[in-house]
Amino acid sequence: MSASALTPDSTQTPRRVALVGNPNVGKSVLFNALTGSYVTVSNYPGTSVEVSRGTAVITGQSWQVIDTPGMYAVHTITEEERVAREILLNEKPDVVLHVLDARNLERMLAMTIQLIEAGLPVVLVVNIMDEAERLGLSFDLPLLQQRLGIPVIAAATARKRGIEEIKAAIAEFGQSCGLPISYSRLLERDIAEVSRLLQGSYVLSRRALSLLLLQGDEEVSGLVAQGEGERYPALAEKVREIAFERRESFHLDLSMERKEIVNRLVRGVIAQPDKRRETWGSRLSTLAVQPLTGIPLLLVTLYFGLYKFVGDFGAGTLVDFLEGELFEKLFNPWITTLLTGWIPWWWLQELLVGEYGIITLGLRYAVGIILPIVTTFFIFFSILEDAGYLPRLALLVDRGFKWFGLSGRSVIPMVLGFGCSTMATMVTRTLETVRERVIATLLLALAIPCSAQLGVILALLARTPGGLLVWIVCMTLLFVLVGVLAGRLMPGEAPMFYMELPPMRLPQLSNVLTKTYTRMQWYFLEILPLFVLASVLMWLGKITHGMEKLVNAMTPLMQGIGLPREAAIAFIFGFFRRDYGAAGLYDLQSKGLLDGRQLTVAAVTLTLFIPCVAQFLMMLKERGWKVSLAIFVFVSLLAFGSGYLLNQVLVTTRLLG
Repeated sequence: MSASALTPDSTQTPRRVALVGNPNVGKSVLFNALTGSYVTVSNYPGTSVEVSRGTAVITGQSWQVIDTPGMYAVHTITEEERVAREILLNEKPDVVLHVLDARNLERMLAMTIQLIEAGLPVVLVVNIMDEAERLGLSFDLPLLQQRLGIPVIAAATARKRGIEEIKAAIAEFGQSCGLPISYSRLLERDIAEVSRLLQGSYVLSRRALSLLLLQGDEEVSGLVAQGEGERYPALAEKVREIAFERRESFHLDLSMERKEIVNRLVRGVIAQPDKRRETWGSRLSTLAVQPLTGIPLLLVTLYFGLYKFVGDFGAGTLVDFLEGELFEKLFNPWITTLLTGWIPWWWLQELLVGEYGIITLGLRYAVGIILPIVTTFFIFFSILEDAGYLPRLALLVDRGFKWFGLSGRSVIPMVLGFGCSTMATMVTRTLETVRERVIATLLLALAIPCSAQLGVILALLARTPGGLLVWIVCMTLLFVLVGVLAGRLMPGEAPMFYMELPPMRLPQLSNVLTKTYTRMQWYFLEILPLFVLASVLMWLGKITHGMEKLVNAMTPLMQGIGLPREAAIAFIFGFFRRDYGAAGLYDLQSKGLLDGRQLTVAAVTLTLFIPCVAQFLMMLKERGWKVSLAIFVFVSLLAFGSGYLLNQVLVTTRLLG
């Protein structure tokens, strides 16, 4: 292929291709394969839902690729589905790639039918073919393509299979929108009666709009009202008339008829063995979702992943080398000597290499302590994600989470919270109800330590096994107690839980490294400026004696929970970042200022303490001022109240000396 074929023509306007489909069917893997590293992620206008966009060059033509949020149907329910449909309506993609799971072809084809009858330019990507074939399934996709009247491509995007065929289909795709789909005479009559009253110009076909109006889709009703103007009242009256006439059966009839159409489409397309082959992945999948085997598997995963790899290796071995050997013994003394010799002004020396210096403290914390911990966590998380374990974990904990007013889907932000609570708070927007989002945000702010904080605390308390056990028990009890109370007291209905299960497979090194690098790049670019800002503010506090006054003001609070006055610094640090506060404890412990009891009380209180600035700002953005301030006050009072009670218990029982 010539170089010119790989270079886009800058005079051409980029065409658009949108990826749609259920969650966990491989859209993001396909998106990354098409776009490479040229990706931007931003909130969709007017929403808190993130949409990824990238650029692909296909046969010399520049394409904008849009990875839409997961959707199950054109008739939307969740905010993510609404955003996905808004993209189809507003961005008018030249090609719509519908990605589905080959193992669930029959169930997911119902959405393909809806996209076709909407008049959209659809290419069907039958993904995860490798797992389907491993189960003994075989497919006649040319026959399915003939019946649908759209391109149908077999793919296994995680294995890079089918990528070139998908690119070719995008480049060669014309304006064909599939063969017509017919329903029963009664339903066709209803569609025709509504369609003939639609006179405006729309992206979706009149047929699809008619069905959405009859299903009571409020957003489509608003769109049509705007498009029809004075003609809309007559149309709305006709829709109400049909809806009243079919009030007991319309949705069921439509669902059953689409199911029958899918049955006809797949007849002769899928060949199943008499007995599906059981692979190691399917056996492990079964073990992962059964409580009797899933809970021990989860504990083993957490022990080796979080405790040994993140806590022991990341926060222990790597931090000891980077922070202890490189920074403390080599870099900090060298840079301090260098800059104090060059810079005559003491205040600037303090700012750069003093006690709270940007280089000697901020850079040391960010690179020497935080970087190795979050790197090991993101490697661990990416392995779980690429292996397909996280959706199984969601299914496993769903029943228990119901006690908290949450669904198993909430386990994703909870697990992410162990990496970065700011990112996890943002991910709560994917939860179904406002009630569930508020409860999840509260629990994240209260009892879920980020990876850096968790790693430092595990490293500190590993030397005091009794303290580590007390910390785990306190965190677990408070998480359960607050979660149950929130689930009982907050108004609203419990959410429904439904999630696709991707195949369980061995993680691919390239996928794990790509995901880890992307997350590390985002995380480090976010925290480094905050560490610099924190150093500057603490430097200001030192030279103006404001830090000393703040420490003095907090001294009675520290004494109340049995800690020395110097511990106030760690809590002040903790407001800038939770991991910053944990690193402050690390310094205090290294100086011998905390015994086993005090270290345990400090670890519990600091973990429960108010969210860091970044997480609090994200809470404000996602939940608003009232909810965020209420969580702020509640968490602060509970943190120091729990620290006081724990200290009294430990002093009375002399458990930790």
